[in-house]
Amino acid sequence: MAPLGGAPRLVLLFSGKRKSGKDFVTEALQSRLGADVCAVLRLSGPLKEQYAQEHGLNFQRLLDASTYKEAFRKDMIRWGEEKRQADPGFFCRKIVEGISQPIWLVSDTRRVSDIQWFREAYGAMTQTVRVVALEQSRQQRGWVFTPGVDDAESECGLDNFGGFDWVIENHGDEQCLEEQLENLIEFIRSRL
Repeated sequence: MAPLGGAPRLVLLFSGKRKSGKDFVTEALQSRLGADVCAVLRLSGPLKEQYAQEHGLNFQRLLDASTYKEAFRKDMIRWGEEKRQADPGFFCRKIVEGISQPIWLVSDTRRVSDIQWFREAYGAMTQTVRVVALEQSRQQRGWVFTPGVDDAESECGLDNFGGFDWVIENHGDEQCLEEQLENLIEFIRSRL
């Protein structure tokens, strides 16, 4: 199963709980490295697009952090799980199609099967990054525990993964976060 994207020099798989700051971190990295060098890929993008098509919903509204998306989240999770059970690499293959930048940041890795797919496809070029934030920090960003969402595999599938290549602590201390991002950027640049 050969991937359809170009050959990256580095694939960073970001994971973390809702409101831990995965998107914030990946967007900060892309802004510093440049969109010509670094692509942010979202596994949830093709999932939401396909879900919207099959259910007659507004795809663009499913992409933002709105109550519209939250109204469909549980069913989207269930639907996505069914797709993954039938084909674990379905969404992974979709996001790499046509990507030409040498650095790929997958901002929403949620399952061991996602990591396995990228490791099988890209081997040693693949690194895992866990973004962690205290529950209090997540609450300040608008997180509220939602049964059926925050205790589902989409949120907990990597809780016991262990062995992440990188752990970014995003508890709200800007200087601490900046130092961690600089270390990661230095590593990324070493791969260019």
